[in-house]
Amino acid sequence: MRENRIRAWGTRVIVEAFLRWAETAKAGDRARAANALGRAYLQSEMAAAERAAAEMALTFLLDDPSPKVRLALAEAISWSPKAPRAIILSLAADQPEIACHAVTCSPLLSDADLVDLATSGSDVTRILIAARGTISRSVSAALAEIGEDETVLCLLENDGAVIAPYSLKRIAERLGHHCEIRNLLLARWDLPAHARQLLTQHVRVALVNLPLAQATIDPNRLHRISREANEAAVVSIAGDLTPHEISDLVEHLRVSGHLTPSFLMHALCSGKVDFFAAAIVNLTGCDERRVRSILATGRMHAVRALYESAGLARDISVIFVEATLLWREASKNLAATMLGDVCDKLLAKFRRHGTRGAAQELLETVERLHIAEQRQHARAYAQVTSLAAA
Repeated sequence: MRENRIRAWGTRVIVEAFLRWAETAKAGDRARAANALGRAYLQSEMAAAERAAAEMALTFLLDDPSPKVRLALAEAISWSPKAPRAIILSLAADQPEIACHAVTCSPLLSDADLVDLATSGSDVTRILIAARGTISRSVSAALAEIGEDETVLCLLENDGAVIAPYSLKRIAERLGHHCEIRNLLLARWDLPAHARQLLTQHVRVALVNLPLAQATIDPNRLHRISREANEAAVVSIAGDLTPHEISDLVEHLRVSGHLTPSFLMHALCSGKVDFFAAAIVNLTGCDERRVRSILATGRMHAVRALYESAGLARDISVIFVEATLLWREASKNLAATMLGDVCDKLLAKFRRHGTRGAAQELLETVERLHIAEQRQHARAYAQVTSLAAA
């Protein structure tokens, strides 16, 4: 007992002497002392009383007016799981050049700590968090929700960051207009389909707002071109989705008002039957098996009734019925191109009927799809011919 009291008294004397010395020592000397004391705390064998005294001295250094001293302390202890947690939390809240060591390296900072720092800290703090070696879903979610461009870029470039699909969608919603962020998102295999659709919307807006495009293209035509390009991109995305992803994308498109007749016609003519069926299920509320059965084998009147229950007007529904019958036929012909074959025959039939209004607009959309398909086919043919001649 007497030995412990003597050791405690000796430790207190040492700490008091250190504190008196620190009051008059130069900043450079204090910084070297802080670094040495921090390393000694982590690496030396100390009795409990000595360790408590050393921790008290380290805590005192947190109030040192010189950033050099606090930086030296951060450099010495931030990497270690043995560092005092309270000191690490204080260093993490210090000015950026000091905080960077604790925020990016310390294993003592929990997810809750990092979320608090992201919420209360500066943009620089959030960038530092995004640069950590590993980042959990909850921390990524906080950064996705409030991080600015540079923070999110750092997060997306960090291979150690686990980012949930919902967080990827929030990034697409908030920052999809940013070209680099958009490219990083599109390069991810785990990007949800509805997030990809959001990014196509951002591309559409960027196209419409291009000064050159606004100066050279009629506004109505520019909006139509961008809308059709967006529809084509989403239809292309729909071909590689799981059933669950298709359902989520369809619901997102319905809520955002993108399940338009022209979009549905594009999907049907392209043979994206799983996506198209899911859209009709969503719009009608009918059982999926019944919808698929009607689309695959139902008679003309049953198919038309299904489409009209989805909200398609009578003059449009008859075009969809005919497109469905053509799709059934084209799907049996493996040599045919689905889009070109259906569009060609659909236009050939309805050109004779003198359609007007919404039906005429829908057929004009079909014709533009047909022309785009022919041009794509011609480009592919020219490329193959060029390679064969080389």
